[in-house]
Amino acid sequence: MAEKRIETCSNVLAQHGLTIAFAESATAGWLCSEFALTPESGSVLKGGIVCYDASLKESLLGISHDIIQQFTPESQEVTDQLALKLKALIPSDIQVGVTGLTTAGGSETDEKPVGTMFVSMLIKDQLISKRFTFSGNCEEIIHHTINAAADMLIEHFE
Repeated sequence: MAEKRIETCSNVLAQHGLTIAFAESATAGWLCSEFALTPESGSVLKGGIVCYDASLKESLLGISHDIIQQFTPESQEVTDQLALKLKALIPSDIQVGVTGLTTAGGSETDEKPVGTMFVSMLIKDQLISKRFTFSGNCEEIIHHTINAAADMLIEHFE
């Protein structure tokens, strides 16, 4: 069963006749799979790409190695690029990119601790980006991120 906010979000997108696609790093496809569990999935969900490793951000999505090196794989700049580059791979009305730090061992710093998550959405060519800081274990951080992404979409269409 899908998260309640994802169900609401999927319904809102269906009412507007919109489709959605995902490029996910830290959430590893979980956000896309939540949309697959909704009754509207057939009319709303186009698909998704999991690019957990930075090399896939480069090879699959065409994000510049220099951008990844300059800003780190888990950054707003790279997340924006995920959403922007996804449009050419999976045509849809909305492209969503997600990166972040769900566990230690990435690019965490005092300014960007574990729990820092980035969500970028290209909604009909308008880029919307947000940074979040969540607490909890890896699964809890992913759940918070999924709900935050749904909230971003719901708020945009209200």
